Amino acid sequence: MPNAADRPRRVSVDRDGPVLIEGPVEVVADDGTVTVSDRFVVALCTCRRSRTYPWCDTSHRARGRRPAPDASADAQRHDQQSEGEA
Repeated sequence: MPNAADRPRRVSVDRDGPVLIEGPVEVVADDGTVTVSDRFVVALCTCRRSRTYPWCDTSHRARGRRPAPDASADAQRHDQQSEGEA
């Protein structure tokens, strides 16, 4: 049985999709708005393109997600800029 008191709530994170959370859930937005879902699993939008935010409506599928920044490339650019200033 999901969400039994004897086990933690499961949250699944997909880099290219929504965050899946075993429900029911209550989501509190940064402005204090509370949204409730009693579904057994809910998908929270992480791309902010959803028309039903905070719930995912699969808008991330229409346009690909932006690639995650490459930390090593950023470090190389920073090093090159630092060398030019010296």
